[in-house]
Amino acid sequence: MDVARADTVDAELDRLISKRASQDRGPDPDEQEELWKASVRAHNARRSEEMRAAWCEYHQLQAERHRSILEALISEHEAKAMKLRKGTPWQQIR
Repeated sequence: MDVARADTVDAELDRLISKRASQDRGPDPDEQEELWKASVRAHNARRSEEMRAAWCEYHQLQAERHRSILEALISEHEAKAMKLRKGTPWQQIR
């Protein structure tokens, strides 16, 4: 075997060893799975918080809507009761 050929083989072996070593430095599959699980947990926590805030807003707005409707109904019934107290016949109260 001549020297040039030996140098070429050595260079190719060095290249293959370096390539393999760089592949070995890649993330550990178990570590990647743990990172993925942590990412999913963080996403689920964010989504849960968004849903909690949305439901809270919904119930607050719904309470305001009910309050305005019930206040109007209360006023209407109080007015009818007042008319009845003043002697208006019940058939005329609508």
